[in-house]
Amino acid sequence: MDEAARRKFLNMVKSHQERGDPCGWCDQVYRDAAGDVRAVFWADLVPNPYLIAWLEDHPGANDKLRAITVGCGVGDDAEALAAYGYQVTAFDISPSAIELCRKRYPHSRVNYVVADLLDHPQDWARGFDLVFECNTIQVLPGEYRLRALNAIAGMVAPGGTALISCRSRDTGEKEDAFPLPLDRPEIDGFIRAGLREDDFVVYDDDQNPPVQHFFASYSRPD
Repeated sequence: MDEAARRKFLNMVKSHQERGDPCGWCDQVYRDAAGDVRAVFWADLVPNPYLIAWLEDHPGANDKLRAITVGCGVGDDAEALAAYGYQVTAFDISPSAIELCRKRYPHSRVNYVVADLLDHPQDWARGFDLVFECNTIQVLPGEYRLRALNAIAGMVAPGGTALISCRSRDTGEKEDAFPLPLDRPEIDGFIRAGLREDDFVVYDDDQNPPVQHFFASYSRPD
């Protein structure tokens, strides 16, 4: 994305945020892609490598285990979860994103649905053995971040796991950035929401310059 396109995008995001519609800009990005997944500028078009590593280290999934992908985008992570054996629900607030996923994977076993993380179906509460969240919280402003975090934590069933992948920052840095990376006290909100931290990785990605990330695993005690 060139600088002019970036400024236009950030102005669109700010406009939606200022009128209390923190995710209203998302669908525009997918509509503008016009069915071309390569035009969704944040899409890697491959599953998250840390998700794949976790799945490799935790074999034994089957279609009796339910998984959900939060803000599924163009579907790579959801399809990976299905390939490893889970019964997968994948949702996004953007109808255009879900339409793109269904066209991209016409024979998928994944249940792709339009849903709002902040107002999701009640039967999703503590309904999933594996919850995967990648880069959703970081695009939200203010109070919506905590609401989103608590909603994600609330989907984890007893004995289940939440995997959280996000950009990270040191506390006090990048306060005006968009997306706003999570710092350690913020991501520790999953512990305050009743989950137990099982693993926590800090790493730099392969961008130039590198971007710092967290990949964390949490579980809900039986």
